[in-house]
Amino acid sequence: MEKLLAARLHAVRVRPYLADALFALHVIEDRSVPTMGVDAHWRCYVSPAFVARTPIEELAGVWVHEVSHLLRDHHGRGDRYGRERDEHGPGERLRRNIAADFEINDDIYGDGLPQPTGAAVPSLLRLPDGLLMEEYLRMTPMTDLAAELAWLDCGSGADGHDRPWELGPDGAHGLSRQQRDAVRFRVAEGIKGKPGDAPESWRRWADKAFHPPQPWRKLLGAAVRSAAGAPGVGENHSYRRPSRRSASVPGVVLPSLRRTPPRVCVVIDTSGSVSDAELGSALLEVAAISRAVGGRRDLVSVISCDAAAGVAVPLCRAESMELIGGGGTDMRSGFARALRSRPRPDVIVALTDGQTPWPSAQPPCRTVVGLFPRPARAVNERNPEYIPEAPPPWAHVINIS
Repeated sequence: MEKLLAARLHAVRVRPYLADALFALHVIEDRSVPTMGVDAHWRCYVSPAFVARTPIEELAGVWVHEVSHLLRDHHGRGDRYGRERDEHGPGERLRRNIAADFEINDDIYGDGLPQPTGAAVPSLLRLPDGLLMEEYLRMTPMTDLAAELAWLDCGSGADGHDRPWELGPDGAHGLSRQQRDAVRFRVAEGIKGKPGDAPESWRRWADKAFHPPQPWRKLLGAAVRSAAGAPGVGENHSYRRPSRRSASVPGVVLPSLRRTPPRVCVVIDTSGSVSDAELGSALLEVAAISRAVGGRRDLVSVISCDAAAGVAVPLCRAESMELIGGGGTDMRSGFARALRSRPRPDVIVALTDGQTPWPSAQPPCRTVVGLFPRPARAVNERNPEYIPEAPPPWAHVINIS
């Protein structure tokens, strides 16, 4: 225990923004644990043999690794991923654990935390850094690593699958949901207070930890169904998976009809009335829209719009995208520029404070308007009676909190 707690102090010294989370973990010694793991209730189960053979600096890295699973809600996300796809069992548990490790391990080591031998990192499968657990799971079955990393077990806190040695929700020393949220809030505030001390992935996590993006998968799902009502829209014939009707025509292979995600153009209000914080939240929504179309960044483009619209820029990384503007607002120019794009978008998403004129005619595609919060009556020094025009009835309006 003395060595383990010394390692935690080292972790706090080199990663001070995680101190609240590291000290919130309750340690439980258990010889049946393969190495070191956590459950969803912030208990940390530790093998004495593992601690004895591991150097203090590497143990500090394991502390940071395990608490990262909990802060990033890998147990909840892994459980949801398994339920949505009806994927369960030891094999799927290991896949989710590896993918969660990929999300964490690409940037937590270095600067006082040496990377341990055998750490699961994306480069093992020639995958890019900086992706989420769910993206890694969709990209590869990870069968090549299953045998090599069969020993890997970070507990239910990494994948949502309960272990025999865990105490469960009614066991002692667990944190309540409110206590877990309080820890996450303190860590997020610490990261935002000193953003230069934390890697980019932790800064992104802190920005959206308590301001989750809109459910774009659901919103764009409605857009796909609407767009697919027109003949040929959102559908393509493909020979990659032959049609089942081929069996009725011997010697002939018929293509199947495959539905494709919608092409989305995001028009972001960059006028002077939109704050930097709101522009930051707009970029988070753009990243969520990209995930909603299956990570297909080629299907998402972004237009900066104040009184005039910029060029439709293909999405590379939302976090590094430059938004240009600062003048007045006229979303009509943004809509016109989006409709001139080739190929034309299936959906236009406008992110704005609403203080703008709107197109007089409904665009020939589905429209979603995300409104930044504003008082019921906006202030205009030249015209105190000014009330912003409401979004048109043909737009699906959501409020971005």
